[in-house]
Amino acid sequence: AGRGAARTAAGLARGHCGQARVTAVPPPCHSRAGARFSTASAAPSPVPFVVDMHTHFLPIAWPDYSSKYGDAAGPWPWMRPNEGGDPGRAMLMLGEEEFRPVHHACWDIAKRLEDMDRDAIDHQILSSTPILFQWHRPAEESADVARYFNDLALELCEEGDGRLSTLCQVPLQDVDTACAEVSRAFRSGHKGVQIGNHHGPQDMDSENMVAFLAHCAEEGIPVMIHPWDMLNPEGRLDKYMMQWTVGMPAETQLSIVSMILGGTFDKLDPKLDLVFAHGGGSFPYLLGRLENAYIYRDIARGVAKKPPSGYLERFHTDSAVFDHRSLRCLVDVMGHERVMLGSDYPFPLGEQRIGSLIRTADFLTDEQKADMLGRNAANFFRIPIPDAAKLSA
Repeated sequence: AGRGAARTAAGLARGHCGQARVTAVPPPCHSRAGARFSTASAAPSPVPFVVDMHTHFLPIAWPDYSSKYGDAAGPWPWMRPNEGGDPGRAMLMLGEEEFRPVHHACWDIAKRLEDMDRDAIDHQILSSTPILFQWHRPAEESADVARYFNDLALELCEEGDGRLSTLCQVPLQDVDTACAEVSRAFRSGHKGVQIGNHHGPQDMDSENMVAFLAHCAEEGIPVMIHPWDMLNPEGRLDKYMMQWTVGMPAETQLSIVSMILGGTFDKLDPKLDLVFAHGGGSFPYLLGRLENAYIYRDIARGVAKKPPSGYLERFHTDSAVFDHRSLRCLVDVMGHERVMLGSDYPFPLGEQRIGSLIRTADFLTDEQKADMLGRNAANFFRIPIPDAAKLSA
């Protein structure tokens, strides 16, 4: 903790995205003449083991929950296959409304493995698409849904020749039921649990969220927090996919800040393994603003026992930031040892050539790349590294 505190204090003195970790390159969080987003892929660098810890799945079909439970709480999601006459495409529906077009990488494990080989990915961790959580329904209905998709996810992984693992989902509107399901799923072979970053108005500092996280800490179950059900006041984010490009980063920052200022981290055992999706959203870039408010405005401190920068070693993030300047900022704030490769595969807003952002980052050493590409996630999710990879490390 002392090393992390010294690092974050130095970062605050110079600005979080300053030159402490990155030398001989322009300041990482500022534009420069001729700068462009980094989209070029490169031949994979020789690394010991590569794990993509943030991917999603959707089966091509599942039970008709609308017929089973009715639509009193709102329409159910379902899949409309053969979109446009193409068996490789489908439309994710929400009742009678089209929610998102998807393709066969969501459900076809052979296609998934083919893409993993293309991008030199040794292992993937699958998690459900958050629309399947169904936390607004009675807990027994959501629990039924969770059990179905959790068991199905393990079946999908069995098709992966040992290269696939999965995170479970839980009915978090009822803490006792959620704790029972996460324990069952973890014993069954899931590597952890994915939860949304809030339940209605309950953020990550709510009593229920803290109780669930405490249970995971006690049982050694890693937790990934994924933004969902994005804030959208008066429909202002309805245009241009801004719920995903603006709302999701804001939701993730909100969840991290609520855990800090609401005292969640202070209440939880530090052994809890916690990772936030999408590079921590807007949190790394705006940590300086949060820290400044904590120092100079007492009403901005909440019940946190120390400044926000003092909690950075309590969580990890994935690497889904898509731009070298953003990645430099993330690594400068979090440290490379707390960033793991995560692509958001197979959705269009995910990294299209998985791992290329890290592999082509000239400000990272080979050892740092190896950690971020695989070793960090393997340690976090307790994924065995093959002996050959260990020898090459």
